[in-house]
Amino acid sequence: MKHLIIVASGGMGRTVYSMAKECIGYGERFDIKGFIDDNLHALDGFENYPPILGTIKEHQPQNDEVFVSSIGNTRVNRMVCESLKQRGAKFITLIHKKSIIRSNANIGDGCIIGEYATVGSDAVVGSNCLIQAYACVAHDCKVGDYVRVDTHCTCVGGVIIEDGATIHTSAVLSHGVVVEENAVVGACSFVIKRVKAGTTVVGNPARRLNK
Repeated sequence: MKHLIIVASGGMGRTVYSMAKECIGYGERFDIKGFIDDNLHALDGFENYPPILGTIKEHQPQNDEVFVSSIGNTRVNRMVCESLKQRGAKFITLIHKKSIIRSNANIGDGCIIGEYATVGSDAVVGSNCLIQAYACVAHDCKVGDYVRVDTHCTCVGGVIIEDGATIHTSAVLSHGVVVEENAVVGACSFVIKRVKAGTTVVGNPARRLNK
């Protein structure tokens, strides 16, 4: 059995800990060893969690350890995960037992698929992605690496989301939409056209916020 280490122990990390116990393979393929966090006091005042085992910077992955990251900032998450991978870390995907994974969906390593999230038929989700509870990544969508799709988002069939993009709570991406690398879609936005790399869009219809 492998021992799961959760990267970062903030609010999302604590949520991932609780969720991991409800995921496919818990108690059979993996148990939960603890957290790593550069703030060794991040769990002060919180009870009933496993320990912080040390800092992210100094942790040396062991052969019986596997990892998942709870870091919400996609750029920071990429930097941290790639650093751990260079030290030999192996990332596993957590799929909640109440999620819906349709036929031929392909999900990469290191992802988190929350409860009641849907990954549609023939959709492709890259590595180290976060698909939060109640989000829908519909049929034939293509999601890159280090993408975050927040709760109650809807990605209509065939949508493309490139590496490092963030789709915030309750956003809807319509037919034919492409969200380019490192772009951000604001909460409750309705996106009907391409979102350029590194930009932020908000509103209904979504419009560019920054240059």
